[in-house]
Amino acid sequence: QVQLVESGGGLVQPGGSLRLSCAASRSIFSISAMGWYRQAPGKQRELVATFTSGPTTNYADSVKGRFTISRDDAKNTVYLQMSSLKPEDTAVYYCYAARLGVNYWGQGTQVTVSS
Repeated sequence: QVQLVESGGGLVQPGGSLRLSCAASRSIFSISAMGWYRQAPGKQRELVATFTSGPTTNYADSVKGRFTISRDDAKNTVYLQMSSLKPEDTAVYYCYAARLGVNYWGQGTQVTVSS
């Protein structure tokens, strides 16, 4: 079992920055994949950025060069630094982890980009 707790969402103006955090309830060394997805109103949930075994990182084309995923293994935490935010980045952002073939999701944190 892995519990994920997100924080850091909020309202930001276009061009601004936010950092999301996702704290896992167990060591992320034992987790095969971890990262972030998002879901905008009326749209399907989509990958934003993830770590997979290696570790390697994967980014959606729409966020490459603007978002950076990072991890602090000592704190069992994954971060998403978001810069140059656009209104189309508005969504609920979900932390995701996969372990032993089971997928886990956080409760989601709202990110709204608006002037």
